[in-house]
Amino acid sequence: MLRLSGLTLPLDHLPEAMPEAIAKRLGIEPAELKGFSVYRRGNDARRRNAIQLVYTVDVELTDEAAVLAAARQVREALGGETLAGLVNNAGIAVAGPVLELSVDDFRRQMDINVIGPVIATQAFGPLLGADPSLKGPKGRIVMISSVAGKNGNPLSAPYCTSKHAIEGLSESLRRELMLFGIDVIIVAPGAVKTPIWSKAEQVDLSVYQNSPYLPALNKVMAFMMDLGAKGLPAERIAEIVFEALTAASPKVRYQITPDPMRHLIGAVLPKRTVDRIIAKRLGLSPLG
Repeated sequence: MLRLSGLTLPLDHLPEAMPEAIAKRLGIEPAELKGFSVYRRGNDARRRNAIQLVYTVDVELTDEAAVLAAARQVREALGGETLAGLVNNAGIAVAGPVLELSVDDFRRQMDINVIGPVIATQAFGPLLGADPSLKGPKGRIVMISSVAGKNGNPLSAPYCTSKHAIEGLSESLRRELMLFGIDVIIVAPGAVKTPIWSKAEQVDLSVYQNSPYLPALNKVMAFMMDLGAKGLPAERIAEIVFEALTAASPKVRYQITPDPMRHLIGAVLPKRTVDRIIAKRLGLSPLG
């Protein structure tokens, strides 16, 4: 017997490979994905991985009214039962020096990467079990953060700021939602091998043509492309998301990177030492 539960995947503003990999791990055809998707799954050992798409609704993640409307439709589709999980995985990356970035670009970064997950969480939180009228086990929220959520990388301050915010939001939310038995798990990957990295060479840096940061920006773009070529397969991240959603006792935070030693060294060395290493590599040492 199948229990009608669900898993929602906000898919806007995300590299194509990520939602496809997560969907495949759950046994869902990528062609069926759009907006928020609700799935039917088995609640017995023999059929717990038999997940079928039963409902989709296409929305813009930062459109609060549209997301709330989607949540109402999902509630109707669930027929009085709880939602199994919400994966907050949408995001973009805005790069550039803080002194020269437009405030609008910075605001767009925060709207999509931080306010978007807040909107989705507020809309779908009741369906995960905060609404006592719903029947079924409590759901979980998986927040896709990044290794940048624990570090500050030069010339990508908006992105790093947004991921630091996701880390703090997740920590606070996990403790708040203990009241309802809803768990919140962070998945923080390093570079992932997705098409987004190949687009780095298409970024127009002409606006920084007269900027003292131009040489460093060119090095950062080259570094990003190299990271992408050596990045983790999206399927590896999907495995972690699957574990976070289904493990009996999931970790509060999963960090997975293609080069864990580099991140370990960066975490152990004094901050000033790391500053000097980065400055030397990117040409950000003091002028004169």
